[in-house]
Amino acid sequence: MDIDGTLTDGSVTIHSDGTEAKTFSVLDGLGLVRCRDAGIILAWISGRASRASALRANELQIPHLIQGRVDKLAALRELTGMLGVTAAEVCYMGDDDVDAPAIAWAGIGVTVPGAMPAARAAANCVTARSAGNGAVREVCDFILNRPG
Repeated sequence: MDIDGTLTDGSVTIHSDGTEAKTFSVLDGLGLVRCRDAGIILAWISGRASRASALRANELQIPHLIQGRVDKLAALRELTGMLGVTAAEVCYMGDDDVDAPAIAWAGIGVTVPGAMPAARAAANCVTARSAGNGAVREVCDFILNRPG
């Protein structure tokens, strides 16, 4: 999944000392931990590098963090190729134009209510909850509760 605008509300706070801050939902965090513990492979792909994102990924033990890659589809295809996972086995969640090709490629493409039009058009579904406010948890719960 994408990070900014999916796991967060898309805001980045830059402090006067140059450090940044992001707000992540604990609801989303627990959903991701439950998916990880269920054996689901988790990956975050971001167009920008962020220490805050790296710290949160480390805290949640997200095994694959790809930062600074604007071509999300290329990054996703490289990762799935390395892991031996097919597009049909992938759920990708994003909110912006750069996410749209990855959303469309994935077996399940998800976006959030405030997503850009290209992401919305590419998605199979739109979460009821907003980005940074339980949208990721909604998807995690869906995956964990699916039959079979």
